[in-house]
Formats: sequence, structure tokens, C-alpha cells
Amino acid sequence: MSDAITVQDADHAMRNWSGEPGRIRIGSDEHKRLFCRMLLETHNPYKPAVIDWPRLAPEALQRVTSLPIWDIAVQTEGRASIRVQAFAETVRDPLLRQALDMDGGEEARHKVVLSKLVEAYGIPLAPEPEYLKPDDAEWAWMVTGYSECIDSFFAFGLFEVARRSGYFPPELVETFEPVMQEEGRHILFFVNWAAWYRKNLPWWRRPLFFFKTLAVWAFLVWERIGIAKGIDAGGQMQDANFAMTGSASVGIELKPRELIDLCLAENDRRMAGYDRRLLRPMTVPRLARLARRLVPKN
Repeated sequence: MSDAITVQDADHAMRNWSGEPGRIRIGSDEHKRLFCRMLLETHNPYKPAVIDWPRLAPEALQRVTSLPIWDIAVQTEGRASIRVQAFAETVRDPLLRQALDMDGGEEARHKVVLSKLVEAYGIPLAPEPEYLKPDDAEWAWMVTGYSECIDSFFAFGLFEVARRSGYFPPELVETFEPVMQEEGRHILFFVNWAAWYRKNLPWWRRPLFFFKTLAVWAFLVWERIGIAKGIDAGGQMQDANFAMTGSASVGIELKPRELIDLCLAENDRRMAGYDRRLLRPMTVPRLARLARRLVPKN
């Protein structure tokens, strides 16, 4: 019973956090402490090695193993952990370094979780590439952060579709849920770091950082155009148009506007429990709202 209470407490703490009261100026030391403490104090200490993966009925097992996401998911987490840790090694601020180490450790844990899942259900994977340390650690960190802002937005909605449709059995949804919420914490941490970092740059470096941010977004758009055609950034074929076609793939056929509405609602829900003084990821939700206005109602 005590273990169950501990797990429940950790899960609640991961989703609900507020710092000490008071006004926070974006870019201040107080702001840095707020977003770093959020990540550190909402860490859920679950261990992938002891996850009891539920036994699936043959139909459910077939649905899970047939999803075209497992190769790219494992590789994405493998690259993310290396990139975050590489950037952490460049940071001298003790608190920020501690938070980045936590972030990188959780990304590595996501890869272990996915590896244990595919092992438990006999999902074949393509050989993994070598995960190389990036030459430009800051660029790689920014690519990872903004990429997670894009991917998590759609993943939140599609995960909820899978839950509602019963495509994922309830036991599997419950088992995988902490990973989804951790991604929400990561992007919340990242967008606050980006705002804090920009504010603390010398005035003459801010334009360079602005254009670097634009270059990251341009790179991610180019990358996703290639992925939508079935080719990942490493030249491997992938069915990664899943974000747009995934609702039908997981059991509910949603119109584009309905899928966007669900993604927006789930994004808001997963961010709702954290201190309101923290900035929220806004770029992808804003683009989604714009796209919703342009998509025909029928």
C-alpha cells in the first residue's frame, strides 16, 4: 500500500506544481529558479526496468505492434538524450546544469521505456544508428526543444484518441502515461529557458539568437516535409505522416478541425497544473489555431 501511495503522490506532483508566491520577471534569476525547480521537483522516479507491461489480447497486440512509429520513436529519444546532455556539459550555472542533467536523464529513460515496450511485445526494430555527440551543442539543444514542442502537441491529441477509442488497452495507457506527461514538462522547461536565455544575452547577440531560432524552425519544417514524404532526416524510410493520419490509425476517424481541437484541449490540460507564471509553449498552438481557421468545416 505504501508503494502505491508513493506512486500516486509522485504522479500528482508531476502534474501539479507551484513555486513560492511573488511577481516574476521573465529573464530574472527568480524566473530561472522557477523553471528549473519545476523540472527538478516534479520528477517521477519510476524505473523502466520494473515496469509490469500488461499482457495484451491478440487483437490489441496486433494493433500496437502494427503502428508505424516505434523505430522513429526509439531513435528520436536516443538522439534527444545525447543532445541534451551535450548542451548540459556547456552550462556552468549549477542549478541550470542540474535541471538539464535531469532533462537528459529523463530523455534517456524514455528510450529505455520504449526499448522495454518493443521487447515485451516482440516489435521488430530497424538497426539503430550511432548516436553521435553534436558539434554545435546549443543548436542541437534548440532543435530538440522546438522539435518536442511540435511532436508533443500532436502526440497529446493522438494519445487521447487512442485512449478514447480503446485502441490502447487501459492498462497500457496507464503504464505509458507518465512518459507523455514528462514530455509536457520538458517543453515547458525549454520554452522558459529560451525566453530566459534570450533576455540575458548581450544586446548585440540577441539578433543572432533570433536568426538562429528562425534557422532552427526552418530546419524543422524542412525535416518534416521530408518525413511526410516517408524519409527521415537520416535518409531512412519512415511512415511518419502519423501526426496527420494517426487519428484513423488509432481507431477514431477525426476531421482535421476535430483533431486540432483535441490537440489544443489536451495541450492545455497537460499544462494546466503548473505555476501560471511559467510561460507556455505558444508557437505550435497558435499555428494550429490559424490552420483550424483555414480548414473547411466539412
